[in-house]
Amino acid sequence: MKTLRDVQCGEKVKVLKLHGKGAVKRRIMDMGITKGVEIFVRKVAPLGDPIEVNVRDYELSIRKSDAEMIEVE
Repeated sequence: MKTLRDVQCGEKVKVLKLHGKGAVKRRIMDMGITKGVEIFVRKVAPLGDPIEVNVRDYELSIRKSDAEMIEVE
């Protein structure tokens, strides 16, 4: 299983599934990250947290812990 945390800078991936429960999953979905959406990884901070991505034509920074809940291909 490959997660958003494993994606390298400059890669484009597609969301397969969201893991997690309740409010955490809802927050990720509210940010526009849903099944089937494409995500482009723009930057990764020097220590790996946060990850800056482009989703649905806007920029978003996401924590590593949240990125681990997003399964991608």
